[in-house]
Amino acid sequence: MSAIASAVATAMIVDDETPMREQLRSRLQQAWPQLSIIAEAANGIAAIEQAEIDRPDIIFLDIRMPGKNGIEAASILAKQALIVFVTAYDEYAIQAFERGAMDYLLKPVEAERLAGTCERLQQQLEQRRQDKQAPTIVHNQATQVEHLLTQLMQHQAQSREYLRWIQASVGSSLRMVSTKEILFFRSDEKYTLVQTEQAEFLIRKSLKELEDELDPKEFWRIHRSTLVRVSAIAEVTRDFRGRQLITLKGHAEKLEVSRNHMHLFQQM
Repeated sequence: MSAIASAVATAMIVDDETPMREQLRSRLQQAWPQLSIIAEAANGIAAIEQAEIDRPDIIFLDIRMPGKNGIEAASILAKQALIVFVTAYDEYAIQAFERGAMDYLLKPVEAERLAGTCERLQQQLEQRRQDKQAPTIVHNQATQVEHLLTQLMQHQAQSREYLRWIQASVGSSLRMVSTKEILFFRSDEKYTLVQTEQAEFLIRKSLKELEDELDPKEFWRIHRSTLVRVSAIAEVTRDFRGRQLITLKGHAEKLEVSRNHMHLFQQM
């Protein structure tokens, strides 16, 4: 039995997406069978309250959540547990994470990366147990964490992060769809249709939310109900009624450009 398999520890998973919490829980059970997931939370405020009650050794913390985000919550949670940031935004995966005070996982979480993270967590937990007899070392670690959080907050303020992955439920499983695969989004009553060359999915995130979170250089709104990936556009034509129609690469359907968005193709 490996060192990871024999190590006993407790953890909490914090993510505002239920499927993501379930996926990470499943991956952790495979990577670290002796790790006990004792709590879950859907936002930073709930995480702080729950951590005070359950006192987990480790907290897997999503960065972007409603209310108090992961970085804000970590400034409090890091005083009592090891923090692993889980994020779909690789802009946060900066060099500071590699210094050992904290770790990060990019969504979708890969098994090999998670195994390495579990190894480091076990080592850090053992170090913390030894450090209970060494207050100076504990203080130095706390200072390192505080410095890292300051860097992350500055990084968050200076740069705008954009979605790289869309989470779509397919039956009882979760599908992570890269934005580079997506041809367009279309509003469909209570849901939003996500169209790729191979398949289509329905998600609950609204078109307005997507427009705010996607890179405006990568996705354009061409209609009140449609967002299209610019690099997926093959050509723009006009029909006999003067309407602008977009033809996409690898997809037969043509998308109409509304009058309010014709300025995007002024050269025509």
